[in-house]
Amino acid sequence: MEKKLHILFLNGWYPSRVMPYNGDFIQRHAEAVAIKSKVTSIHVITDENINNNLEIEKNQINGVTTIIGYVKPTQNKILKGYLFYKAYKQIFKLIEPYQFVHVNRIYPIGLIAVYLKIFKKKPFIVSEHWTGYLTHKIRGLEKFLSKSIAKNASYICPVSDHLGSMMLKNGLKGNYTTIPNVVNTDIFKPLKIKNKTFTLLHISHMGDKHKNISGQLRVMAKLKEEISNFNFYLIGENSFRYQPIIKELNIESNVILINQIKHSEIPEYMHKADLLIQFSNYENLPCVILEAFACGLPVISTNVGGISEHFPKNFGALITKNDEKELLNSILKFYETSTNDNAVIMHNYIESKFSPQVLCDKFTSLYEQALLRINK
Repeated sequence: MEKKLHILFLNGWYPSRVMPYNGDFIQRHAEAVAIKSKVTSIHVITDENINNNLEIEKNQINGVTTIIGYVKPTQNKILKGYLFYKAYKQIFKLIEPYQFVHVNRIYPIGLIAVYLKIFKKKPFIVSEHWTGYLTHKIRGLEKFLSKSIAKNASYICPVSDHLGSMMLKNGLKGNYTTIPNVVNTDIFKPLKIKNKTFTLLHISHMGDKHKNISGQLRVMAKLKEEISNFNFYLIGENSFRYQPIIKELNIESNVILINQIKHSEIPEYMHKADLLIQFSNYENLPCVILEAFACGLPVISTNVGGISEHFPKNFGALITKNDEKELLNSILKFYETSTNDNAVIMHNYIESKFSPQVLCDKFTSLYEQALLRINK
């Protein structure tokens, strides 16, 4: 039997006791890779509730050895750097021998990977999810170091082709291969719950500049003039911050606010919804759209970033960014005419491109190709 590769995940974001949902899409990548390989995933984060300067937790989570370092927050940048260095130094003592490094977020975590490549002869790939490349150009020291990290990576794997093109515009040259986020098609699957009330759904981190929540709410006020009986579930971190605008728009009876939920609870809301709304100003390739498709739930989304790369025509509608009238008309058109018979087709599409096994195969192939080149 062929010995499993041991892959070390270095993460700029990752779920922890401080931020339980932060970077959960990276965790799902790690769990997918663990189907074929041994995976150790590490992350360091500040925690104001610890008594000591440093605490390290090691757990086995869904087949992934997960090591999180918690350091005491400080305004002193030199001290913070030292504490992070100390945390990583202790974490590396706990890691069994590994063959390959998988970086999530080029800068700054990729600097560790470059060190490991130069001094420990460990090749690495980079998965990139950061929407910051879509909204601003990196400059100065960050750009210089990011270019060096990209150059040293065996592969750079943005989650969409569009993100890859924006990284290249920022001067990050390298060997690009797009690998998207993973969808757990065992829990995200069609299971339609019949509702008497037309039900709309939005799930996100609730940032208005990014997700245009206020624009969605204004459209709901217009929708109320056309359809009196509908529900709009607004689910995400600190969603209750939008109570004042909801009250001002007189849609309190239609909008249901729910704070951030566990990822495993999302299918419950998708199953009872008629439509997912994404009205973002910019995006890569949101997991929530792919997960909706896997549930057989149609989507109305702005045509931004990499969304159109995986948005078959009969799975919903792509609309113009910030066009509230077009969003309203698209919702009304769906309400009046749609009878979604594509649920199984939608699920199978996601299964074939985004399931854990498919993503595992893609990453494993890259690890093996990179190791072959190194060992020649």
